[in-house]
Amino acid sequence: MKQIEGIVPVMLTPFTDNNEIDYRGFEKLIDWYLAKGVDALFAVCQSSEMQFLSLPERVALASFVVEKVAGRIPVIASGHISDAIPSQIEELTAMAGTGIDALVLVTNHLDPENRGSEVFYRTLDTVLAALPAHMPLGLYECPAPYRRLLSDEELQYCANSGRFVVLKDVSCDLPTVTRRVSLVAGTPLHIINANAAIAFTAMQAGSKGFSGVFTNFHPELYSWLYHRSSADPALAQELATFLSLAAVTETLGYPKNAKIYHQRLGTFDSAFCRVNKDDVLEKFWGLTVLLDQINSGTAHYNDKISQ
Repeated sequence: MKQIEGIVPVMLTPFTDNNEIDYRGFEKLIDWYLAKGVDALFAVCQSSEMQFLSLPERVALASFVVEKVAGRIPVIASGHISDAIPSQIEELTAMAGTGIDALVLVTNHLDPENRGSEVFYRTLDTVLAALPAHMPLGLYECPAPYRRLLSDEELQYCANSGRFVVLKDVSCDLPTVTRRVSLVAGTPLHIINANAAIAFTAMQAGSKGFSGVFTNFHPELYSWLYHRSSADPALAQELATFLSLAAVTETLGYPKNAKIYHQRLGTFDSAFCRVNKDDVLEKFWGLTVLLDQINSGTAHYNDKISQ
């Protein structure tokens, strides 16, 4: 069972202008993540537009990442988008067969109508019984279609089962992250925060890394914060502020804005999105300038941490 911790990018899915998966661009994107020194990859997640991918596409994407990464770092994946239990079992079983290092369950699908712990436990136990017993698992408080946070008791139930290795925490709340770190102490389950505003303070509180959307812009800067910030605490605080402010751009048409960023980097050719059809550069008038500033700010801090 591989440990999942550190900087875990939520992977984009590049498409062609004809709405087909751009595997050539996807391979270049994988190489880009690896060159930035990330610790694991989260394939087939919300940033991947998983709700807009067919089951064969979800399985193919995860398999492709596993093949290209070739064991260099762990690969986790979800693709868990259904509410009906038979459909959940079908898609999760298919994903489990791709060779990934951990299969990530989405909490809101374990309790689709937000009825409470009784439904959550019943669905979870049914799904777990159908999955391979040796398969390491994760949990993801995906905000779509609604954000279903785990209760403390639910978190401990999963942690104490010994089957779960990671929670992508979407509470966006430092006291909650801190409490959860304490709740899972001594179990295989790691808490990884997804909110940029608390990224550094969550790391200091014991979060085992970061898995927010701006890992698609400058994962290497988050990596420095996680692995080497003790070398320069003043720079770490300054960098954490830059990262927090830059990440506000998420509200301006993500994930298409991230695809435009990579289009400019030359990672892939098209910014086509299934989830977002807007012309975000026209809709959000300052976005072009902000992307330029994020790029220049990223270069600035890469220079500072290399000195």
